[in-house]
Amino acid sequence: MAKNKSVSIESQDEAAKIANGTQKKGQTKEQTKLIAAGIEKGIAQYKKQHKAKMREQDKLRKKRNKTNTVLNEEPTLEAPQENQVSKLPWILLAISWLCFLGYFLVK
Repeated sequence: MAKNKSVSIESQDEAAKIANGTQKKGQTKEQTKLIAAGIEKGIAQYKKQHKAKMREQDKLRKKRNKTNTVLNEEPTLEAPQENQVSKLPWILLAISWLCFLGYFLVK
């Protein structure tokens, strides 16, 4: 089996096990090594694709987090306005009571 530096030892061992497991009668060791090398390449290609997919998902997740942070910051700016609106009825109530008392005191 050809040792490829870009393929891990675990991948090479796994490829050898798979190649030996699918070995047919009359198949030479060289043929089995070629099959194992093909399996190694397949595993390496799968790992590369998986890493690329994970990087892309990570980029999308980070992008979503940035947009969520921007969206979360905007409502905090609007929160004080809601508190001012909730004070308005109390202010109007106090003014109405003052007018009511003023009306009876003038009469």
